[in-house]
Order: sequence, then C-alpha cells, then structure tokens
Amino acid sequence: MKLVVQVKLEPMPGQAAALEATLRACNEAATWVSEIAFERGEFKNFPLRKHTYDEVKSRWTLGAQAAQHVIKKTCDAYTTLKANLKAGNLGKPGSKRYRKATEKPLAFRPQGAQPYDDRMLSWQIAERTVSVWTTSGRVKNVAFTASVEQLATLALYRKGESDLLERDGMWFLSATCEVPEAELNTAPADFLGIDLGIVNIATTSDGEIMAGRELNRVRVRERGLRTELQKKNTPSTKRRLKKRRRKEARRAKDINHKIAKHVVAEAERTGRGIALEGLTGIRERVRLRKPQRATHSSWAFHQLGEFIAYKARKAGVPVVHVDPAYTSRTCAECGHIDKANRVSQAFFACRNCGFVDHADRNGSRNIRARAWESWRRGAQSTAPAPPRTYRGEAGRKRSITASDARCASPGP
Repeated sequence: MKLVVQVKLEPMPGQAAALEATLRACNEAATWVSEIAFERGEFKNFPLRKHTYDEVKSRWTLGAQAAQHVIKKTCDAYTTLKANLKAGNLGKPGSKRYRKATEKPLAFRPQGAQPYDDRMLSWQIAERTVSVWTTSGRVKNVAFTASVEQLATLALYRKGESDLLERDGMWFLSATCEVPEAELNTAPADFLGIDLGIVNIATTSDGEIMAGRELNRVRVRERGLRTELQKKNTPSTKRRLKKRRRKEARRAKDINHKIAKHVVAEAERTGRGIALEGLTGIRERVRLRKPQRATHSSWAFHQLGEFIAYKARKAGVPVVHVDPAYTSRTCAECGHIDKANRVSQAFFACRNCGFVDHADRNGSRNIRARAWESWRRGAQSTAPAPPRTYRGEAGRKRSITASDARCASPGP
C-alpha cells in the first residue's frame, strides 16, 4: 500500500533561497500552462506538451524533467477540478461558486508543491541529506530531520516521486513509499466497538474514553478567542486567526492519529476487528440548535475514521462499519430500545432490565454487537485503500493538484 513519509528540510539561507526561486518559477510556469490549456481546451498531458514544453523550458529556465512535471501537474489539477465538479463539491451548475471554478483558468500558488523524480532529487538517508535540482543548479547536502521510523521506511520502501513544498516558512519533502500490508485477519476473536461523540471523541466497548472533557475545555476556550478576534476584524487579527486555524487543525489531526494508533494497536494485540459507525451524511441528517452547531461540526470525525481504516489495513485488522441508528437508546444487555433509556449525555439506565452504564460505553457495545453479527453473516472488511499519507506514524498529505491549484477560486 502507498503511504507518504513527510520529512522536514533544514536548508541553509542560500539553499532556501534557491528552493524558493525554484518553486516560484515552477508555479508561474504551471499557471501559464493552465492558461494555454484553458484557451485551447486541451487538458491531457502529451497533447498539451506540444504547445507548452519548449516555452516552459526556455522562459523559466527549467530542466526537461521539471518542465514535464509542471505540465503534468497542470493536467492533474484540471482532472481534480473535473472530478469535484462532477461530484457536486463546487455547487450546482450555474451557481456562483460553480461559475467561478469554470470561467477562468486555474492558478497555482507561488509556494505550491512541486513533484520531483529520482533524476531531480537524490536521498542520502544515512547522512540525512538530500541533493535537489533547482533553477540555479544542483543544491547538495540539504539536511533533513526525521524519526528513526521514518528513516527506516524511507530506506526500505521509498518508491516513486517526492514533493517539495514550503509551508509557513518551513520546507518539507513528501516521499512516496510502497509499504507492504499485513495479511488480513479473517477470523477475528471479536470486535472492538468505537462510539464517536461530541463530549467524548471516542469511547471503546472496553470502556476506555479517549479525548474527553479536557480536550473540550480547550476547544471552548479557543472558540471564544476566535470569536473575539473575528469581532475586531483588523488585518492583524485576520493574520492571527489564520495562524490559529492551522494550529487547531494540527492539534485535531494529531489527536486523531493518536486515537487511531491506539485503537488499531489494541485490536491487533487482542486479535479483534474494529467496529465503526457509518456516519456518512450525518451533518445533513441531524438538526441542532444554533449553540450546538459549532461543537458538532468542528471535529474531523471523517478524518478519524480514515486514519483508523488505513492503519487497520496496514496491520491486517478488519474494519466493519455499521448503522448507528438507535445505538444510544438500545440496552446492550437486553436489547430494549427506548428514548428514556438515555437519561443524560453520560448516563444510561435501561427502563426494562435496570442495566446501568456510561452512555457512550453502552453505545459502543451495541456497535460491537452489530459488527459481530454482520461479520458472522458474511460481511467483509470495509477498510478502504489508504489515503496516500504518512507523517511519523502517519499523517495526511493533501493532493498536490487539489491543494496547490486554486480549484474553488481559479485565477486572480
């Protein structure tokens, strides 16, 4: 399975200047190629090369490999745009957002990621350095930092392209690795149910609560600070809001990784599968009061599910998604369903048999039971092919074409 190891570069000032000039030139060239593709209506790689390859090489002094990657990156960006339009991610045809995405050519950010192949980039993993092609020549001995686990993965499984990107003044390389999957456990002893919630992000059927009230206090405090900054609406507060938004996203992503890693490790250790709720479309199905909306929509539950799924796939742990309907109202002991069973957010008391438990743990036990029943009836593991991500243990890498091309806001 393909994952991506992301390492942090530590270039000297002169090296960083060369890298910055290279990214800027490549993305300026990609924006120009995008304009030609838009004018001619030609969005396929090889036909587009006939109209742009020579100009890209001479005008921006790019090497042959870099010019080809620039053209391919542009074509990939339009492929992503077409897929987003088809899926309805940019609104309905004729809407303002849809027109904005289709009436102008795509533009690339100056710091957008640039793909490198082995002709343009070489790794010296033992020395923790890389040699990188730039518009001003080959830059050698660029130091990078990585964990022991990352170094081992790079040494054993690196295969394919690497992406150079700059973010908040820091430089990164994302290297594609072909990591072998463990053999799927087709005879799990049981399932580990995971109940996802607002107060407690994840509760297992073993009764373990992960990321509970302490995290929510931090989230409430950050939301209050964000509200105060939004009221001021000055350039400095906008910059601060942008910085805090990224910080909050990184914290949520880190917590999701830790939860997923712990859940998969526990399931693998005990020979069990993992049972998850099928939460597709929950924001459209659930009606909430206005004060509840921010809390309900501010956690990346889909991201958490993806992290669990691909880590489970890597470890050979089966994953089954079940219908979450009435799991919070059903007694895990006798199966009695009653809205009154859920006394409060944290307290469950069955009106039929008198069983008392933590509400989230009761829900996770119901999820476990449904997954086990589905598995016995012949259900297959629903863990999808993993996203192409890896950061330390694993981290989410955004698609170059989706992140570096302004798909939703083409053109200046």
